[in-house]
Amino acid sequence: MLPSELTEILGGWEGYTIKSVYRFTDPDTSVPEIWIYLERSEDRHATCSHCGDSVDSIHDSTSRWVRDLPILDARTMVFVPLRRVACPRCGPRTEALSWVDRYCRYTTRLARSVHRMCQATTIRFTAQFFALNWKTVKAIDKRVLEVQDAVRSLDGVRLLAIDEFAIQKGHRYATVVFDPRCKRVLWVGRGRGRADIRPFFTLLGTERCRDIDAVVIDMNASYELEIARHCPQARIVYDLFHVLAKYGREVIDRVRVDEANRLRNDRPARKLIKGARWLLLRNRENITSDLDRVRLGELLAANHALTTVYILKDDLKQLWQFRDKSQAARFWKGWNKRAEESGIAPLQRFARNLRPYVHGILAHCSWPLHTSILEGVNNKIKVIKRMAYGYRDDAYFFLRIKAAFPGIGP
Repeated sequence: MLPSELTEILGGWEGYTIKSVYRFTDPDTSVPEIWIYLERSEDRHATCSHCGDSVDSIHDSTSRWVRDLPILDARTMVFVPLRRVACPRCGPRTEALSWVDRYCRYTTRLARSVHRMCQATTIRFTAQFFALNWKTVKAIDKRVLEVQDAVRSLDGVRLLAIDEFAIQKGHRYATVVFDPRCKRVLWVGRGRGRADIRPFFTLLGTERCRDIDAVVIDMNASYELEIARHCPQARIVYDLFHVLAKYGREVIDRVRVDEANRLRNDRPARKLIKGARWLLLRNRENITSDLDRVRLGELLAANHALTTVYILKDDLKQLWQFRDKSQAARFWKGWNKRAEESGIAPLQRFARNLRPYVHGILAHCSWPLHTSILEGVNNKIKVIKRMAYGYRDDAYFFLRIKAAFPGIGP
């Protein structure tokens, strides 16, 4: 077989043909290796690796060993003769190659394969599979992710969903910005304060900030203030999930504990209330067990305070079902009145604290957005973090998150 035919079969070394091939087993590691020596094609024109211009003048010659994909289960090294061109614009520069990046010691197809495997498994396993150092694998994957992220555009973004997720123990958080229309993570940054999310709006730019119609968030004042600063025309929408989670913590849990303390001398009733936390927090339609339904019925029949807060929890959810703002406002007034007249202090306090945020709840009538999809994003983030046993490099971690949610639209 002619060298040109062998080169065509193996492929990938544009501008070069195979001069010779050697296969042997490394005596130190017992790993089979293939060394391929290339020679430059006669019709190959030199191109400056810095500016991309074609250059006729050659400054000097050099060579480089480059790692390529394994061939027949053998580690493959390619010896590449290179020229340093005398570029009139850039000075002496190494000629550009389409199949290996400047300064790299591995081919682009090896980098693509490493990147693809990193999306499905850990860096450690990928390094073992390709017999590479784990730092090299991480550098390859990060470089590919940076190139992919650089070409993503923020044009056409009209809706935003912003939420936080735990990045480390000790109440350390990061913020994720999501486009709910095309299901794409737009930005991730450490922290959840105003200054922490400001770089996203700087990246978005003044013109694109004016295009934002609505943003769905939890009741985080920092998010709302920063959105109002950069996107004053955008409507703030408060999410059902976070409001009900707050209601569960501040009302149902508090009332349940207070009632259990009140009944400390009635051990059977106290035990029933103490063990009913998740039963009270679950949606009624999600209770499928006959035993749990009976327990819930007995609990509500025996305790007026828990019955009141449980019913008002179900009624509060109805606010997010309205599409007419005036009807929703009337419903809210009725709910707020019942909460105030209940005589239950945690419920009254929750209603008072919720009043400044009613505008964001009523905005759901015009912009029916929610962050439930972001809860799915947060679950995927946990999987990514768990696979790597955590990340020390925030930039790499955030690139992995964005790559996991590239979007479904153009």
